Amino acid sequence: QVQLVESGGGLVQAGGSLRLSCAASGRTFSDYVMGWFRQTPGKERALVAAISRQGGSTYYVDSVRGRFTISRDNAKKNTVHLQMNSLKPEDTAIYYCAADTWTTPQTMGNEKLAYWGQGTEVTVSS
Repeated sequence: QVQLVESGGGLVQAGGSLRLSCAASGRTFSDYVMGWFRQTPGKERALVAAISRQGGSTYYVDSVRGRFTISRDNAKKNTVHLQMNSLKPEDTAIYYCAADTWTTPQTMGNEKLAYWGQGTEVTVSS
């Protein structure tokens, strides 16, 4: 089992920044591909960004590429981060962290994943 706990959400004005964190425990963190998803009411959860086991490969959905950066700390904190800059009102959502071993950053948005966090809410005001 892997436990995932997100933090860092909040209310920010358009153009501002937030940094989300997801702390993992329970298994070897570097065995897992990690991803950030987001969901708004009435819509399906969708992949925003993902990172490979050692961090060498990343994926971003077009709408956040150039504004968001995903990173991970395998050595000390077993944590994956999502740095969100130049935030827009359309980035408002609940953001979820996910993990799985049998996936890739490019494909995890289309797969049933093993582990999920509880979500952290991000609200961007105009």
